[in-house]
Amino acid sequence: MSKGGTPQSGSVFEIGRLRTLIELMEEHDLAEIELQQDSERISLKRAGTSPLTMPTGTAGAAPIPAAPVASPTTVAGDGPNIVTINSPMVGTFYARPKPDASPFVSVGSAVSQETVVCIVEAMKVFNEIPAEVNGKIVAVLVEDGQPVDFDKPLFKVDTSGS
Repeated sequence: MSKGGTPQSGSVFEIGRLRTLIELMEEHDLAEIELQQDSERISLKRAGTSPLTMPTGTAGAAPIPAAPVASPTTVAGDGPNIVTINSPMVGTFYARPKPDASPFVSVGSAVSQETVVCIVEAMKVFNEIPAEVNGKIVAVLVEDGQPVDFDKPLFKVDTSGS
């Protein structure tokens, strides 16, 4: 910032850039963005977001809906009705909303497209992952607290009953 308190040209705090960031927050349904440049820091938060209980007790991160999961994919060798739910991002897999709670889903759980099946934490943001498919969970492929990569299979779902 300049001596008068106005952003310098090229600063991340320039009003045009802030407006662009706000538009991106709305477009991607982000709850919060934090920026730092040298000793200057700004935090942008959207009103109307509901807090999610953090699985590890970490405070301060607001949940955002996850980026859409890649369409569930058919798994070769598991039959024509078995699909996988894959991770939409790199992060840490959490099967439970908090450490002492029951898992979102387990083997035998019926799921619909809107059913939250897990949380993937990425950069201290806890993203709820929906099933995006109707069926029954037949396998959980990841351990609670395990790191996951983009497109890593998390669950197998039998869609034959849907």
